[in-house]
Amino acid sequence: MDQASHLRNIIKGSQVNMQDSKARVITVTSGKGGVGKSNISVNLAINLRRQGKRVVIFDADFGLANIEVIFGIVPKNNLFDLVYKNMEITEIITQGPYGVEFISGGNGVNDIINLDKNQIDYMIRMLYKLDCLADVIIIDTGAGISNSVMDFINASNEMILVTTPEPTSVTDAYAVIKAMKRRRMDMTDRKINLLVNKVNSDQDGLEVYEKLNKVCKRFLSIELNNIGFLPNDRLLEKSVIEQKPVSILYPKSSISKGFEVLADRILNETSYKEEKSKGLSSLFSNLIKIKGK
Repeated sequence: MDQASHLRNIIKGSQVNMQDSKARVITVTSGKGGVGKSNISVNLAINLRRQGKRVVIFDADFGLANIEVIFGIVPKNNLFDLVYKNMEITEIITQGPYGVEFISGGNGVNDIINLDKNQIDYMIRMLYKLDCLADVIIIDTGAGISNSVMDFINASNEMILVTTPEPTSVTDAYAVIKAMKRRRMDMTDRKINLLVNKVNSDQDGLEVYEKLNKVCKRFLSIELNNIGFLPNDRLLEKSVIEQKPVSILYPKSSISKGFEVLADRILNETSYKEEKSKGLSSLFSNLIKIKGK
């Protein structure tokens, strides 16, 4: 039996029951770095928290630790400690401002294919506990179309694709969508929410959406969902330097207002169906299956 078949059999034989998972998992990704993806994850989480949701950010941008930099907090433990040191899920959760919590991925996920049955069962069981505690889990992936990023996209069914009006950013965003198509991902229940960041006006953002959506429909037969635009605001850069989220440091700024609107749209998305939310434990089960192929 090869390694892939062995891994799939482990998942199939897992005794973890995930039927009652309730967390809504949103994957935030981008085609290139520097488009503001991690800032979006953090400030979206803060505004969802303000509306009474318990939110946990999972930092899957391995090696860069952008989430903890934006918060100005260094976590004591990460996913590696859960998998290899048998820590409880509550021990690897770091408390951020406004009650937003986050988990650092460390290097644990990169070695996920090498885990044995007991480690996989334990990890999924711990993540299931998180599913039962959180309302929303935001996955902040790395940028680009690496195997790790594409595996997270493939394992989830709700995503926000971030771009800016810069031509290279738009081209790289298209590359992500094309890679999804090339991998033959099931698009039946997966909506690609396009978020255009750093726009000078809503009209600029709309033009980016319409151009990219037109190309995707013509060449990939995929239609994008316009989730909105975020303004180009220098106060965001100042907040990053001060290592405090802009929604907290400058709550009345134009960018903070934009994050409020984005959170409202996410929560009031009429096409989102609660029964499709399978939680982070289910996502990791899918991720392990994908890596085992």
